[in-house]
Amino acid sequence: MSQAFLKHILLVRLSALGDVAILQPVLRQRAKENPDVLFSVSGPPLLEPLFAGIGNVRYLPTPRKQSPRQLYRQLAPLKPDIVADMHHVLRTIELSWIFRLHGVPVISIDKRKPHNSPAWQRYDNVLSQCGLAGKTVTPGEMLRPQPSDNGIVRIGIAPFAQHQGKCYPLELMERVVEQLARDSRVRILLFGSSTESQQMQPWADRYPNVENHAGKHSFEEELALISSLSAMLSMDSSNMHFASCLGIPVVSVWGATHPCRGFYGWRQDPANAVQLDIPCRPCSKYGKKPCRYGDYPCLKNIAPEEIVARLQSLLSL
Repeated sequence: MSQAFLKHILLVRLSALGDVAILQPVLRQRAKENPDVLFSVSGPPLLEPLFAGIGNVRYLPTPRKQSPRQLYRQLAPLKPDIVADMHHVLRTIELSWIFRLHGVPVISIDKRKPHNSPAWQRYDNVLSQCGLAGKTVTPGEMLRPQPSDNGIVRIGIAPFAQHQGKCYPLELMERVVEQLARDSRVRILLFGSSTESQQMQPWADRYPNVENHAGKHSFEEELALISSLSAMLSMDSSNMHFASCLGIPVVSVWGATHPCRGFYGWRQDPANAVQLDIPCRPCSKYGKKPCRYGDYPCLKNIAPEEIVARLQSLLSL
């Protein structure tokens, strides 16, 4: 970048993928409002394509397994005017301490409990404290499907998440796929890892209009596929946030976790969160805790027909 900037802000958010993705739309709006500020983002190498094309934002692929001192040696040559710690875990707390020792001010995200404000809002609060111009970012209107040119509706399905408490049972998800595939106007694109691909391939073999893209593309290619969708069906997972960044509406399925805990998709309609109102949930903020009943009734008792109906309503099918 040859432009001379009045201020340089270093943002540090090393994981997880979905949490870093939530930062993207907030930063995109803030960067637009502050064209004289250079924003450097230190984050997971995989997500670099997600931040491409934002003029005054540069992405710094940062391997996760580094000590705070190694991180400092990598980031200090950038000479930031201020550091925005968007992670606030032990490593970034120590990294912030080192920057402060060298005279660089640090603003840290507020993660004190209880704290159920949306993650995007907490990110935006940090950027406000960095002295940026402009109004506080608001999420704007809810995302809606774009009209189809050829009458074909493309639905992405990402049925996996990091923890079991956030995964709709696969045998029930297959029923969702089967019911959606009956409609000749629908094309279903399956997303996931190469390992997960093996579990979904029988769906592509068994039902018409189903394509298994899991583990077959680069992340940049996968983003292009997601951007072509009419809607995405996902869990409380990074795929919900990738779709949100690209302006794609999402029907999301929630079990152990809950949208009110602050990790709902940017500009996603709350009505498109499929969940059960039962006394035991949410039992976990991140979905890590084992189910007290052993079988996750919060997920297994969601009828596939409810998910299908929510997608059909969203897409006017």
